Amino acid sequence: MRVGLFGGTFNPIHLGHLRSAEEIRETFSLDRIFFVPAAQPPHKQGSDLAAATDRLTMVELAIAGNPLFSASAVELERSGTSYSVDTIKYFLTTLQPAHLSFIVGLDAFLEIHTWKDYWRIPELCDLIVTSRPGIAAPPPEQLIPVALRTTFWYDSAVHVYRHSSGHILVSYDIAGLHISATTIREKVRRNESIRYLVPSEVEAYMREHALYQQEELSR
Repeated sequence: MRVGLFGGTFNPIHLGHLRSAEEIRETFSLDRIFFVPAAQPPHKQGSDLAAATDRLTMVELAIAGNPLFSASAVELERSGTSYSVDTIKYFLTTLQPAHLSFIVGLDAFLEIHTWKDYWRIPELCDLIVTSRPGIAAPPPEQLIPVALRTTFWYDSAVHVYRHSSGHILVSYDIAGLHISATTIREKVRRNESIRYLVPSEVEAYMREHALYQQEELSR
């Protein structure tokens, strides 16, 4: 089984996330994509982060109609800070046999040297590095962070990086919707419409639980 792991805060999940996941699933012939909300992300702290249980529930509501999408509470059930390497190891153990692809945004990937045991990640799975709509990925020779360059080589015949472990890294430009979770939270605080930015079930849940309504816009 070919599985994609799509992690993030999903604060909140929106149609851009869903469209991106669908594009990636189709392009890379993945059998399933797991959305993995982070409980305590080490690089995103702040009082505008909704409770992990709320973010997980919104993910579940958003993907309910797609049998190829699943939500995972693994990072909520694990105590302490959420680390990608631990999540990847969990799925490798529980989904055997499975081929994993870790989906990561370009901005986050370029900071991978700050992650826990970052050098282990390409040893464990493939990497799909995505760029936001309208922002193209850098040239191949500039894509790999300095900390990882000695372990990858570029295969120009098929336009992928190959790792010494046998796993690959591929860059993918998202053609989907350019929607920002930050913009959504700001619109909620201003009492502006977020219709067609998030699934209607997510919008209703946010309204019912008064999410993102109390924070100051200056944050």
